Amino acid sequence: MRFGAAVLRAYDSGFALEEVILNAGPADGEVLVRIAGCGMCRTDLAVRRSAGRSPLPAVLGHEGAGTVAETGGGDTGLSVGDHVVLSFDSCGRCRTCMRAAPAYCDSFASLNLYGGREEDTGRFTDAAGGELAPRWFGQSSFAEYAIVPARNAVRVDPTLPVELLGPLGCGFLTGAGAVLNSFGAGPGDSVAVFGAGAVGLAAVMAATAAGATTVAVDRHPGRLALAERLGAIPLSAASPGLPGRLRRLTDGGARYALDTTGSARLINDALLGLRPTGHLGLVARLHTALPIEPGALDRGRRISHICEGDAVPGLLIPRLTGLWQAGRFPFDQLIRTYPLADINEAERDCEAGRVVKPVLLPEDSGGR
Repeated sequence: MRFGAAVLRAYDSGFALEEVILNAGPADGEVLVRIAGCGMCRTDLAVRRSAGRSPLPAVLGHEGAGTVAETGGGDTGLSVGDHVVLSFDSCGRCRTCMRAAPAYCDSFASLNLYGGREEDTGRFTDAAGGELAPRWFGQSSFAEYAIVPARNAVRVDPTLPVELLGPLGCGFLTGAGAVLNSFGAGPGDSVAVFGAGAVGLAAVMAATAAGATTVAVDRHPGRLALAERLGAIPLSAASPGLPGRLRRLTDGGARYALDTTGSARLINDALLGLRPTGHLGLVARLHTALPIEPGALDRGRRISHICEGDAVPGLLIPRLTGLWQAGRFPFDQLIRTYPLADINEAERDCEAGRVVKPVLLPEDSGGR
């Protein structure tokens, strides 16, 4: 099967739209999905800084959504024509998967970040027969089609705009899941979100939907204005005495804080802005040692890393689409669409902060 895909061949080069070949259809427990849209996530772009750990050439993309075109043998639980959102890969057999924590799968890094499943080698090639890295995050969905494990594919209401739903499989899932799953925030709680990008704004929307008082911290006035429209109290990251200002806005300190920036200064500000027994969650990967200021972890405050919003995608994605249908999770306001052929423009806009969440449309000629 031949189809178009955006291929990254070198860490310092642009994406190239090429014809690729799928040499075998879906196996047992797999489905072939015709991609309607795929979000661009900063994890895709971080491949450029992966020091060679993520193999190239590869088709990236891990926020895909589309329609099931073919199912493999066995009971996949899906049928041709189903609309699905694709999420991260997991083995389904290790202790953490069995405990409904697939984001902490023992094989998460190898399945999602470092080349995918060994059995996929050779199934996916370029037009000259050169091997492409096995499925990125179980998908490789910067393409017209993707083969995915059925456990990664979540059926959604066919009346929804499937081309816009892909970011619910990772970026929006991570921010919203941190608030709804990791924190369990609700009415009477306060949530401070550091960084008003795609993950942070998803957390803002989820906290607002949950009835929590929400504060958004960012250095860009435009992002703060957007967070305010989504229900948050805006607070500049450059504010002097930031922890004290946060405590005053949240009546003695936030119960929960989410950092999406990876900034040591802001992480310490977040800790110092928590109330006693408050919880700070980190979603960004830290690349250097994290110094903790004296007193920042006093009085029962704690810090943890949160992966993929502690989500079981099959449970959280329908919850988020339901909130969107009720007008309480307006994630579509964060999206700008691009034709897949304009993937390099989408990357430039994402890196420059001109767009919160780019979504690539394989068959669209105009975007919006």
